[in-house]
Amino acid sequence: MPHLTSAQGAAATGLRTGLGVPGFAHPLVAPAEWAELTRPGAPVDWVVLNVADGPGARPDTHCLEAAGRLRNAGVRVLGHLDTLHGARAFGDLVSDAQRYLDWYRVDGFLLDRCPAERSALPEIRRTVTTLRAMRDGAHVVLGHGTHPYPGYAENADQLVTFDGPWSDYRWSQVAEWTADYPPDRFCHFVHGVPGPHLDEALRIARWQGAATIWFTDRTDRTDRGGLGDPWETMPGYWDTLVSRIGTGVSE
Repeated sequence: MPHLTSAQGAAATGLRTGLGVPGFAHPLVAPAEWAELTRPGAPVDWVVLNVADGPGARPDTHCLEAAGRLRNAGVRVLGHLDTLHGARAFGDLVSDAQRYLDWYRVDGFLLDRCPAERSALPEIRRTVTTLRAMRDGAHVVLGHGTHPYPGYAENADQLVTFDGPWSDYRWSQVAEWTADYPPDRFCHFVHGVPGPHLDEALRIARWQGAATIWFTDRTDRTDRGGLGDPWETMPGYWDTLVSRIGTGVSE
């Protein structure tokens, strides 16, 4: 088990865990996956819409329909904006955001590959401020994938502080500064979680104070010369995941 602190464990007791979906394959390729997200009672808080490494070159009717069904079910739809670890031009990010708003009426944005160092914070703050001016009440998630400089927590609704494989997650440690914020500020995305370890993964998230999670048994094969994004399809234990989150996992 990872090194944990009692303060974080206490903060996580009774925590409501919700699902943040990093995004599936195109609705034409994965129609069943998109349909499952609107299942009554599924604890889905938000879903990332990534049409073609962003909003695409033109409106996509299939994506518009999928986004509409999610909103009708009370699920936020977030546009995917790739910051390229801070190398993406501000104007390009804003342009993509405007297309997401015009074409898909998104509820907010995930800034993927968001930089984590202190020096990049002013530019990310500028971007977030602009996005919120463009869309009143925008839900903004910063996809660091690691614990960033603490100041980022004051500039977004949520931070993704882990994005990676189960082999790393089960031994991960949480940054001490996160105890100063409520669990609903943090998200964990973990792939390659074996079914028998699902309850253990959920306990780690609770003890580390992350209220939004996405766990899957799918694996990232691209680093071994294969094809496949672990987030493209539904976890094989989707029904179990929904039931575990609905009932909670005993500490």
